[in-house]
Amino acid sequence: MDTYTFRKVFSSDRMQKYLDLHHPDDEKALLHYRINILISEASYPLLSIFEVALRNSLNRELIKHFGTTDWYLQIEADTALKDLAGDIKTAMRHITKRGETINSSKVIGELTLGFWVRILNVEYEMVLWKSLRRAFPYMPKQDRKRHMVSGPLNKIRDFRNRVYHNEPVSWRLDKVEEIHDKIIVVLGWLNNELPEYANSITRFNDVLMQAKIDLAIK
Repeated sequence: MDTYTFRKVFSSDRMQKYLDLHHPDDEKALLHYRINILISEASYPLLSIFEVALRNSLNRELIKHFGTTDWYLQIEADTALKDLAGDIKTAMRHITKRGETINSSKVIGELTLGFWVRILNVEYEMVLWKSLRRAFPYMPKQDRKRHMVSGPLNKIRDFRNRVYHNEPVSWRLDKVEEIHDKIIVVLGWLNNELPEYANSITRFNDVLMQAKIDLAIK
């Protein structure tokens, strides 16, 4: 596929970033775009494991904290947590629009990664952190502080959003490798068997190694 076709199919604005980076080597620009797709694809399994494991672990602790599987119904009534109510209402509205019956399982699955990361923000620390810290049972106790969890999760969420929205993630392959390693660490906080499981089904390291070779990055 030539440069003209790429611009037509993927839009000039999207391709221009790659063409500018590698000017005047258009072939390398097109290769880099392909590499970006491959890295995003290879990141999906790890991100999927991370998102499901995180929300299930946090949900478990929220059930204990509120004493009910329908804890999300109590969020709006708590003045300290009312800012989270919008996310819950949106999730419930999506379920209703699909003609499905609202229940705890569907709501938990519908809530976005942004919600799960957000409940670990500083504004909810006094209300939730004492309970939610138990969602990370394998994190070293001396490090188990809210900001030590929230910081990495926000970076992972940003990376996840770029991957899911087909944005460039491969400008700095060292940063991509860093975020990959961070996800593995967080998985280990959730369950000490998850890193090995994740590494057994992902081909991320192979894709990244080939990307470095193709782009001549040491």
